Amino acid sequence: MIRRYKKKPVVIEAIQYTGHNGKEIVAFVDREIVVNHNEFYIKTIEGQMKLSKNDFVIKGIKGEFYPCKPDIFKETYEEVN
Repeated sequence: MIRRYKKKPVVIEAIQYTGHNGKEIVAFVDREIVVNHNEFYIKTIEGQMKLSKNDFVIKGIKGEFYPCKPDIFKETYEEVN
């Protein structure tokens, strides 16, 4: 039987890469990043993913990191205080 489900509300941490905040990105992601010729690659459970300008770096609920395109991020998340 097909059933309908909704995503549970989960609070995550994220930072947007502006192209000028590389040190902040590296500090956030810690050891899960590779820097090669001023390009950033996030180590994800699916393998390395390139971080592009304006992408968000998300820290998941299990401590994993992954990049997310800005349009998808804005459709999926809203800021909390």
